Order: sequence, then C-alpha cells, then structure tokens
Amino acid sequence: MEVLYVLSWICILGLVLFQGNADPVEDKQALLDFINKMPHSRALNWNQTSPVCNNWTGVTCNASGSRIIAVRLPGIGLHGPIPSNTISHLSALQVLSLRSNGISGHFPSDFFNLRNLSFLYLQYNNLSGPLPVDFSVWRNLTIVNLSNNRFNKSIPSSLSNLTHLQALDLANNSLSGEIPDLNLPSLQQINLSNNKLTGIVPKSLLRFPSSLFEGNNVSFERIPPHPSHFGAPYGEPYPTSKKSRRLGETVLLGIIIACCILAIVAFVFFVIVGCSRRKNEDVYSQKLQAGGMSPEKAVSRSQDANNRLFFFEGCNYTFDLEDLLRASAEVLGKGTYGISYKVVLEDATTVVVKRLKEVSVGKREFEQQMEVVGSIRHLNVIELKAYYYLKDERLMVYDYYSQGSVSSILHGKKERLEPL
Repeated sequence: MEVLYVLSWICILGLVLFQGNADPVEDKQALLDFINKMPHSRALNWNQTSPVCNNWTGVTCNASGSRIIAVRLPGIGLHGPIPSNTISHLSALQVLSLRSNGISGHFPSDFFNLRNLSFLYLQYNNLSGPLPVDFSVWRNLTIVNLSNNRFNKSIPSSLSNLTHLQALDLANNSLSGEIPDLNLPSLQQINLSNNKLTGIVPKSLLRFPSSLFEGNNVSFERIPPHPSHFGAPYGEPYPTSKKSRRLGETVLLGIIIACCILAIVAFVFFVIVGCSRRKNEDVYSQKLQAGGMSPEKAVSRSQDANNRLFFFEGCNYTFDLEDLLRASAEVLGKGTYGISYKVVLEDATTVVVKRLKEVSVGKREFEQQMEVVGSIRHLNVIELKAYYYLKDERLMVYDYYSQGSVSSILHGKKERLEPL
C-alpha cells in the first residue's frame, strides 16, 4: 500500500514537471505563423524544434511556461500589414512591442482578443486609418504609444475608460477633431503634438505642459463673454463727457502697453525654447552621463533607418536606440578613444556601450572599420554586437561580462600589508 502511495506521488510530480517544461504549443504556433507570413530583415532563432521560453529572441513566458506574456521585436525590419489570426491568438499577452519597424495597414481588428494587454508599443511604423473605436476592451492598458504613424480620424472617447492608463502618446499622426475629456487620475504622461486637432483642450488635461499639444489648432481656455459694465445698457447712449473720454483713452493705452509686454514675453519665450531644443539635440550623451530615464519621446521624429543601431548577424538582441535612451547607465571606465558605460535595459538585459570621442571619420569609413572589428572571433576578444553612427555620435555595443576588469584579472588584487 505504501508503495502505491509513493508511486502515485511520483506520477503526480512527474506530470507537474512535464507541464512546467512543456512548450506553450498554441502560442508557439501563432508566433511561427506570424513570423513566416510577415517579411523581416533580421533573422530570428524561432523554429519548430527549439523551445520557446528562455530561448526565443524577444519572447517571454509566464512563470509556469504555459503561456507567452510578452513579445518584443523592435527594429528588426518588419514590413507590411500584421497577418490576421497570428498575434491575436496570444490571449495571455501583456506586453507587445513592434516599434521602429515598417509595419503598414490599419490597426489590426483582431487585437480585440488581447484582453490582457497592458503595454502596447507600435510607434515609428507606417500604420494608417482610424484608431480603434472601443479601447475599453483593453481594461488593463497602462502604456499606449502609437506615435509617429499615419493614423487619422478622431481620438476615441473610449480612452477615458482606461482607469489604469499612465502614459498615452499619439504624437506625429494625422488625427483630427476635438480632444476628448480624458479624466484619468492615473495619467502621468500624454503627447498629442503635431496632429490636426481642433477645439479646446479639456480641463482634465490642462495640468500637462502646452508643448505636448503644439502643432495643432487648439486653445487652452474659452474666451469669456464681455461683462455688461463694459458697454452702455440697452437703449441708453454712451457717455460723451471729457472724463469718460479720458477714461477710454487710458483703457486703450493700457491695452496697447499690455499687448506690447505680451509680445516681448512671447518673443523671449520662443528664444528660450529654441535654445533648449538645440541643447537637447545630444540627448543620448546627456542620458548616458546622467544615468537616468528618459520618456518615449526622447527619440526625434527625424530619426530615419540610416540612424538606427546596426546589429551583426547572429546577434539575438532585440533592443533599439530608443531602449538605450531610456535605460539607466553607469560609467565603467575611460580610455583613449572614449568612455564605456554599463547599460541596464528595461527587460534587465545588460550591455556595454562604448561612446567614441575624437573619431573624425566619415560614415562609410566608420562602417568599414566596424565590419572589420565585428568579424573578429577569438576566445579572448569580446565580440562587437552592434554599432551606431551619427554625425556627432558614434557608439559600439558589446556583451557585458561581470568577471571584473582586465587589470584585476591580469594582476590580481593586491593584498593589504598589515604592520608588524
């Protein structure tokens, strides 16, 4: 009897372990269908024979390994519309990041099946058409970034039902109509700039800076009606005495002076804004040195495909320049050709970013040199995984190793001599 009892427990334990190690078969097939039907320029290690969890690039499973809860594929060269009945089958999905690709077409209608979605990043694509009418189906949405696409029509009022929403970015689209009253107490960030919006900014959004609404034809308050005492009562003539004339001239002079002051203030304001924008051009340098976090909007709209990270073949990293801008960083050391930083990304991936200085070469020459360095394969040489080139910024990305510096490995730690 005791033997049967022990055997039964062994069987139960075996079933639990088997389920814990089993692949999420349906979710796996949905992603394979997606990547097989969606053209892409970067190779992924997704295939039928390899396990999904802790192996597939950009894919995260839940603790039991039974469902896929996150898909992050930024900047891998996806282009064309998202195939239907693929990603929408991942009903447990919480995080979807397909930003900085070339995805086109309308917002996928079958995404309504992703009821557990909390974080949606589709910025820097070519999506067009209207936004979904009913956002309330995604009640868990916390961050939504659909900026830098070609969405049109109006902003859905159903966004006001997203009680967990903390950040909303719809900048640089072609949205029109009035801004709905998004009375969301959890909302901490919003950006509706550079659209075709009209009307008055709702009171619930007046707590945000006006720069987040610029590039639209909107106002920030209603024009109050003229008080009755400014004009004569109906049926009575306006006063014509000298005293009233002086009063009218004084009021007119005050208005002219006030307008001049406002014009001067506005001119100074635009000068300050212009200077601050020029100072913010070197965003990446400032963020690395500060080691802080920057919002999603840190990447300029003018960024194009030629100014993105270039990954070498065989590299399984799925972050992009925007991830680096948002990551925390600390200085590892300074060398002859630049400063090296330890960068911890949003998904806990740790890399080393070397920021080159005083390297005055053209883009083509720089790329040729990076190709040479990136082709080096040696046991004692860290492989170059990616690089970035801009006129005033050149970056090299490596794997991070926690064994300490080369100096400590070569020379060891000097022991402290105690007095006799």
